[in-house]
Amino acid sequence: MNAIHPKTPLFLLDSISYDNLRQQVLRRDGWRCQSCGTISNLEVHHKQFRSHSGDDSGENLSTVCTACHSALHRG
Repeated sequence: MNAIHPKTPLFLLDSISYDNLRQQVLRRDGWRCQSCGTISNLEVHHKQFRSHSGDDSGENLSTVCTACHSALHRG
């Protein structure tokens, strides 16, 4: 019989901490979209979506431009 494991709580930050992490991610990624290399209209993307148990950690975040971010969410 398989053991039932409780769901691990997500690591989600409050808005001020998330804003600080967002700035760290932008700096880490050299203020460039990690998909196309542009330096304008930058956003921070959750590689594993929050809705799919993705957390607010630097390892799960990447800098992308608005166009690439939209494309990532469209699949």
